[in-house]
Amino acid sequence: QLQLVESGGGLVPPGGSLSLSCVASGGTLDYYAIGWYRQAPGKEREWVACISSSGATTYYADSVRGRFTMSRDDAKSTAYLQLNSLKAEDTAVYFCAEEEAGWNGLGPAPTETAYDYWGQGTQVTVSS
Repeated sequence: QLQLVESGGGLVPPGGSLSLSCVASGGTLDYYAIGWYRQAPGKEREWVACISSSGATTYYADSVRGRFTMSRDDAKSTAYLQLNSLKAEDTAVYFCAEEEAGWNGLGPAPTETAYDYWGQGTQVTVSS
């Protein structure tokens, strides 16, 4: 059974940076698309970014484009999300997810219901 574990969250001031990791165990990330989502208190979970199975294609939500960067290292079974220029509204629990249909970057990106495995999340708090 594949398990995903996020790490790297924490408390940072506005304008700060964090680097999140998503490590897979009991399976591999190879050939599968990965997504990052977040959920703020009292709000629904929202999509943040995704990367295709090859890593060649990445998509970002408008709210984070230009500030967040997603990448993957399949040799380490790890996906990353670099968070820069953080704002208070970025405060949320961040989740990674794996989609086993293997979106290759062509056609629409996977929707939330398309993801098969989810991590438990890591808390990101942006506050002075």
